[in-house]
Amino acid sequence: MTPTLYWKDGFVEMLDQTRLPTAVVYQTCKDADTVARGIKELWVRGAPAIGVAAAMGMALGAQGLPEGREFQQGLERIGAMLISQRPTAVNLAWAVRRMQAFARSLEGQPVAAVKAAMVAESQRMLEEDAAICRAIGKAGAHLLPDGGVLTHCNAGALATGGYGTALGVIRAAVEAGRALAVFADETRPVLQGARLTAWELMQDGIDVTLITDNMAAHTMKCGRIHAVVVGADRIAKNGDAANKIGTYGVAILAREHGIPFYVAAPLSTVDFSMASGAEIPIEERDGREITHVFGTTQIAPDGCKTFNPAFDVTPAKYIRAIITERGAVAPADLHRLQDPDLDATPWLVK
Repeated sequence: MTPTLYWKDGFVEMLDQTRLPTAVVYQTCKDADTVARGIKELWVRGAPAIGVAAAMGMALGAQGLPEGREFQQGLERIGAMLISQRPTAVNLAWAVRRMQAFARSLEGQPVAAVKAAMVAESQRMLEEDAAICRAIGKAGAHLLPDGGVLTHCNAGALATGGYGTALGVIRAAVEAGRALAVFADETRPVLQGARLTAWELMQDGIDVTLITDNMAAHTMKCGRIHAVVVGADRIAKNGDAANKIGTYGVAILAREHGIPFYVAAPLSTVDFSMASGAEIPIEERDGREITHVFGTTQIAPDGCKTFNPAFDVTPAKYIRAIITERGAVAPADLHRLQDPDLDATPWLVK
């Protein structure tokens, strides 16, 4: 699988996903500001990958900080700057705070050692995320029947440290012998389904058919979809899930056609501080994403007003199960996973 980001010669190499599927280009990030730019401009996207990128941005930014009190102050400043880039994906703030706490745990050690340890910790987070995605895949593979599976946006290796969340479930099901035919919504306006999901699945030799977003209802009605699995950027305690704009509509369509709708995400994407999805902040992006294709080809009149929310929230009532590294649970039982020592077995979706 094409790596999303990695360390090389002391810098962060970030796959520029705005160039896919026609070119595989890596941007070299030599400072935290460039990592922040990559997050904002969608070189890297997907909640888990954004979190790893933020961790690497913290480690990279730490390298230029002076010793003493200014070191911790600098980490606070860099963290706030990174968090401000995209408000919906909770993994961004989660990763920044984990790195800040890690640095504080090393107080008293030479700053040079702390800086090196932060790089190692960010690499560990990358490896952890890939392992978590494989666990998510294993936890959800049995839920997918043979036949058509619809996914929206991209929740694959490109959106994570490797393997993927929603696509991780699909990959694991294929590896287990399921005969899947994946349908990928194109995912307007940035076309992550067309540019990324279709490309990624084709790289793996997994059967994939691209459809436009407004074809999903007809494809379901024709009996070609038997399950839906998507990722998430933030999940509230009650199971409401924020994902790429258009996901809510897909969930309603799935309910209408009697098709199970699953959300796959690591536990780090669950924000237990939020009681419901009504509290999740929704990022709004530049309207030029709607009026122009890739910022160049104009498809709307000059001066046309736009409304461009990047995410929507799917109410828990439409979700059959949330698939995490600890297993698949009904949204009503999600809060039970807050306790890492609790046996979740009685509440797992079989």
